[in-house]
Amino acid sequence: MKKHSEHSSRIKPTTSEIAVFAMLGSVMYASKIIMELAPNIHLVGVFTIAFTIVYRQKALYPIYIYVLLTGIFYGFATWWIPYLYLWTVLWGAVMLLPINLPKKIRPIVYMAVCAAHGFLYGTLYAPAQAILYGFSLKQTIAWIIAGLPFDCIHGISNFFCGILIIPIISALRIAQRSAPIS
Repeated sequence: MKKHSEHSSRIKPTTSEIAVFAMLGSVMYASKIIMELAPNIHLVGVFTIAFTIVYRQKALYPIYIYVLLTGIFYGFATWWIPYLYLWTVLWGAVMLLPINLPKKIRPIVYMAVCAAHGFLYGTLYAPAQAILYGFSLKQTIAWIIAGLPFDCIHGISNFFCGILIIPIISALRIAQRSAPIS
């Protein structure tokens, strides 16, 4: 069995990784569909963080499978374009966290990062809106302000859903040890 760092250092996925990442991306998509009855409450941020902690750079594979599935089933319209970078911002923020965070603060740090992404979702989405629709700075700021109630719901729900990050990381690591990807 290869060490985790050796596994993560190869960017090109193996055949078994392709299968695993396809399933993980599909789980992200299915979780979003299942939770659609509750607007702005979903597990996509939770999965993005957990996958990034476990798979590091390779977490981009399931993330972009999720993005692609979303486009396929909901249409590749202008609303979808920000998806090309929104989840990468969260992935990047998690990649910047120290790998060896003290065990006691990991849950709260991961939950806070997940919440921050939810609170900033509209702001992160705004540049694409401004470019696609020719918004002025004033119109862009108005668009962000109009979305603040939804971003508040998103951020608060991301924080509480973030309690699942550590258990998902544990489950992924157990699965990885019992059936190592190679």
